[in-house]
Amino acid sequence: MVKKKKGRGGASAPGQKSKNSRAVKPLATAAAPVPVDIAEADPLKAFADHLDHLADEHRMRVIPGDATQGRVDLLSNDYLGLAAEAQTYMPEFLRRFPDASFTSSASRLLSRANKYHNQLEEYLGNLYGRPALLFNSGYHANIGIIQALALPGTLFLADKLIHASAIDGLRLSGADFKRFPHNDMRKLRRLIKENYQAYERIIVIAESIYSMDGDVLDIEQLVKIKQEYPKVMLYIDEAHGFGVRGVRGLGLAEECGVTDEIDILMGTLGKAAASAGAFVITSPVMKSYLINSARSLIFSTAISPAQAAWSILMIEKLTGLNERRLHLQRLSRYLVKELERRLNFESPSKSQIVPLIIGDASEAVIMSEFLADKGFDSLAIRRPTVPAGSERLRFSLNAKLTEKDIDRLVTAIGHYR
Repeated sequence: MVKKKKGRGGASAPGQKSKNSRAVKPLATAAAPVPVDIAEADPLKAFADHLDHLADEHRMRVIPGDATQGRVDLLSNDYLGLAAEAQTYMPEFLRRFPDASFTSSASRLLSRANKYHNQLEEYLGNLYGRPALLFNSGYHANIGIIQALALPGTLFLADKLIHASAIDGLRLSGADFKRFPHNDMRKLRRLIKENYQAYERIIVIAESIYSMDGDVLDIEQLVKIKQEYPKVMLYIDEAHGFGVRGVRGLGLAEECGVTDEIDILMGTLGKAAASAGAFVITSPVMKSYLINSARSLIFSTAISPAQAAWSILMIEKLTGLNERRLHLQRLSRYLVKELERRLNFESPSKSQIVPLIIGDASEAVIMSEFLADKGFDSLAIRRPTVPAGSERLRFSLNAKLTEKDIDRLVTAIGHYR
């Protein structure tokens, strides 16, 4: 890694005792003066101060503006370029799904079953060979599933770089959990061995492709560990693997031939699949359990039938785009190689996500602005998204790019230096 410097209830009459309290003070009359400290109080001051603090540390987040014509998009997770060409699929969508409503109007458990939700789950289930269950987003899936899994006797072991949604799920669950060093299978094995007798089940949470470092899970080694310890279950987040890995784009588990060994496989539809929502692939028992226990499913209005129908169409296209997947992998390897060869920058990436570690929040922002002037939209990533001292630019590659685009990017970075 190369771093750069740098009270409900009514009131009783005055003087009388309330049924619910010892005494009620007389109500202030309209003429009563308001204490100065109350009049001058500003309940928003603490929030404004926090924003000032973020700005001072160059960590203020803002929602980016509209896409700028002519710039190369290195921001979005449209890995296969399906979203960029979405309009070309609209005639087919309207012909095949003319009655797909734009709202579900209720959670799936309150409303009647919708055929497009069911068709999408059936289609995903056939692809993976096991039942599928829809969620509104990857965030909804992770917090809802992890909370639901937290039965007494459960220990979670989570990679230190898992997504914030999984961390939030662990915290909300109230369950016991420990975090192991990133991709450290030896430490994970040691934690399992040390805690194996104390728990009824141990659930390991990891990602197939990590969204900030772009490196890849040693999923085959993880499966071997599971096979040695029958009480271990595997929860794999394929948010950045679905669509881009495997012959049909079903993720790293498909690529490595271990899909059936993953107890809970979560994928998202808002990245390579150019849609919105998420799904989990699991056993029939676990699907039924989650329908009855995952609060983010039970208490959320479902994604619209139109969104589910669009997802069916996009996944149909996605499964046949293996040439794009291979091209994307070649581009990623080329960028990593050129950064090291020409600029002596090392990157941990083994995927379509390529970080450029800067190590300073202010400089990451300045460099992002510099690259924008050179025709590249890239995002400065700062803490708490990444640890302090590992601030970076995140290049999210897509299959529409070419080697010439990569050469131009590396040249622009070189000019900044």
